[in-house]
Amino acid sequence: MERVTGIGGIFFKSDDPTALNAWYAANLGIEPDEDAGGSTVFRWRPVGDDATVGMTVWSPFPADTGYFEPTRAPYMVNYRVASLDRMLAQLRAAGVQVDERVEDTDYGRFGWAVDPDGTRFELWEPPAGQ
Repeated sequence: MERVTGIGGIFFKSDDPTALNAWYAANLGIEPDEDAGGSTVFRWRPVGDDATVGMTVWSPFPADTGYFEPTRAPYMVNYRVASLDRMLAQLRAAGVQVDERVEDTDYGRFGWAVDPDGTRFELWEPPAGQ
Protein backbone atom coordinates (compact mmCIF):
# COMPACT_ATOMS: atom_id res chain seq x y z
CA MET A 1 0.00 0.00 0.00
CA GLU A 2 1.24 3.47 -0.89
CA ARG A 3 1.48 5.90 2.03
CA VAL A 4 2.08 9.60 2.50
CA THR A 5 5.70 10.19 3.54
CA GLY A 6 5.25 13.70 4.94
CA ILE A 7 3.70 17.12 4.54
CA GLY A 8 5.04 18.97 1.52
CA GLY A 9 3.11 22.16 2.14
CA ILE A 10 0.25 24.01 3.73
CA PHE A 11 -1.62 26.37 1.40
CA PHE A 12 -4.42 28.65 2.58
CA LYS A 13 -6.43 31.61 1.39
CA SER A 14 -5.94 35.13 2.71
CA ASP A 15 -7.60 38.45 1.93
CA ASP A 16 -4.12 40.01 1.86
CA PRO A 17 -1.29 37.45 1.51
CA THR A 18 1.41 40.14 1.48
CA ALA A 19 0.25 41.69 4.76
CA LEU A 20 -0.22 38.25 6.31
CA ASN A 21 3.32 37.24 5.30
CA ALA A 22 4.61 40.46 6.90
CA TRP A 23 2.67 39.76 10.11
CA TYR A 24 4.04 36.22 10.40
CA ALA A 25 7.57 37.46 9.66
CA ALA A 26 7.34 40.17 12.33
CA ASN A 27 5.62 38.06 14.99
CA LEU A 28 6.81 34.48 14.42
CA GLY A 29 9.93 34.90 12.30
CA ILE A 30 8.39 33.02 9.36
CA GLU A 31 10.20 34.76 6.51
CA PRO A 32 8.86 34.53 2.95
CA ASP A 33 11.35 33.44 0.30
CA GLU A 34 11.11 35.57 -2.84
CA ASP A 35 12.74 32.74 -4.83
CA ALA A 36 9.71 30.61 -3.84
CA GLY A 37 7.14 33.17 -4.99
CA GLY A 38 6.76 34.65 -1.52
CA SER A 39 6.09 31.30 0.15
CA THR A 40 8.09 30.25 3.18
CA VAL A 41 10.24 27.16 2.66
CA PHE A 42 11.29 25.11 5.67
CA ARG A 43 14.23 22.85 4.79
CA TRP A 44 15.01 19.73 6.81
CA ARG A 45 16.79 16.36 6.65
CA PRO A 46 15.15 13.01 7.33
CA VAL A 47 16.42 11.21 10.43
CA GLY A 48 19.38 9.02 9.49
CA ASP A 49 19.68 10.42 5.93
CA ASP A 50 22.19 13.28 5.80
CA ALA A 51 22.27 13.20 1.97
CA THR A 52 18.62 14.14 1.46
CA VAL A 53 17.24 17.64 1.93
CA GLY A 54 13.47 17.86 2.28
CA MET A 55 11.24 20.88 2.34
CA THR A 56 7.84 21.94 3.58
CA VAL A 57 6.22 25.02 2.05
CA TRP A 58 3.93 27.40 3.96
CA SER A 59 2.03 29.68 1.63
CA PRO A 60 -0.88 32.09 1.81
CA PHE A 61 -2.78 32.43 -1.48
CA PRO A 62 -5.09 35.25 -2.57
CA ALA A 63 -8.66 34.71 -1.32
CA ASP A 64 -9.90 34.49 -4.93
CA THR A 65 -7.37 31.85 -6.07
CA GLY A 66 -8.65 29.16 -8.38
CA TYR A 67 -5.84 26.81 -7.36
CA PHE A 68 -7.99 24.95 -4.82
CA GLU A 69 -10.85 24.36 -7.29
CA PRO A 70 -13.08 22.50 -7.82
CA THR A 71 -13.54 22.74 -4.03
CA ARG A 72 -14.34 25.83 -1.99
CA ALA A 73 -12.16 24.94 1.01
CA PRO A 74 -10.01 27.81 2.33
CA TYR A 75 -6.94 25.55 2.52
CA MET A 76 -5.17 22.71 0.75
CA VAL A 77 -2.53 20.34 2.13
CA ASN A 78 0.28 19.05 -0.06
CA TYR A 79 1.32 15.50 0.87
CA ARG A 80 4.71 14.01 -0.04
CA VAL A 81 4.60 10.57 -1.67
CA ALA A 82 7.26 8.16 -2.91
CA SER A 83 5.43 7.29 -6.15
CA LEU A 84 2.79 9.63 -7.52
CA ASP A 85 1.67 7.15 -10.20
CA ARG A 86 1.13 4.32 -7.72
CA MET A 87 -0.67 6.60 -5.26
CA LEU A 88 -3.00 7.98 -7.94
CA ALA A 89 -3.76 4.45 -9.19
CA GLN A 90 -4.50 3.34 -5.62
CA LEU A 91 -6.87 6.29 -5.09
CA ARG A 92 -8.67 5.68 -8.39
CA ALA A 93 -9.11 2.00 -7.51
CA ALA A 94 -10.73 3.09 -4.23
CA GLY A 95 -13.21 5.31 -6.11
CA VAL A 96 -11.63 8.61 -5.04
CA GLN A 97 -12.19 11.67 -7.26
CA VAL A 98 -8.75 12.16 -8.86
CA ASP A 99 -7.78 14.99 -11.21
CA GLU A 100 -6.62 13.56 -14.55
CA ARG A 101 -3.89 16.20 -14.84
CA VAL A 102 -0.39 15.40 -13.60
CA GLU A 103 2.24 18.14 -13.59
CA ASP A 104 5.92 17.38 -14.14
CA THR A 105 8.18 20.25 -13.00
CA ASP A 106 11.73 20.90 -11.84
CA TYR A 107 10.31 20.71 -8.29
CA GLY A 108 8.89 17.22 -8.82
CA ARG A 109 5.62 15.68 -9.94
CA PHE A 110 2.19 16.83 -8.76
CA GLY A 111 -1.30 15.35 -8.79
CA TRP A 112 -4.59 16.21 -7.06
CA ALA A 113 -7.60 14.48 -5.56
CA VAL A 114 -10.61 15.29 -3.37
CA ASP A 115 -11.36 13.80 0.06
CA PRO A 116 -14.85 12.71 1.24
CA ASP A 117 -15.48 16.17 2.75
CA GLY A 118 -14.91 17.72 -0.67
CA THR A 119 -11.49 19.19 0.15
CA ARG A 120 -8.92 19.14 -2.62
CA PHE A 121 -5.44 17.91 -1.68
CA GLU A 122 -2.20 17.86 -3.59
CA LEU A 123 0.21 14.95 -3.92
CA TRP A 124 3.88 15.65 -4.53
CA GLU A 125 6.60 13.26 -5.58
CA PRO A 126 9.80 15.25 -4.94
CA PRO A 127 12.74 14.93 -7.30
CA ALA A 128 15.49 12.47 -6.37
CA GLY A 129 17.55 13.68 -3.41
CA GLN A 130 14.67 15.50 -1.77
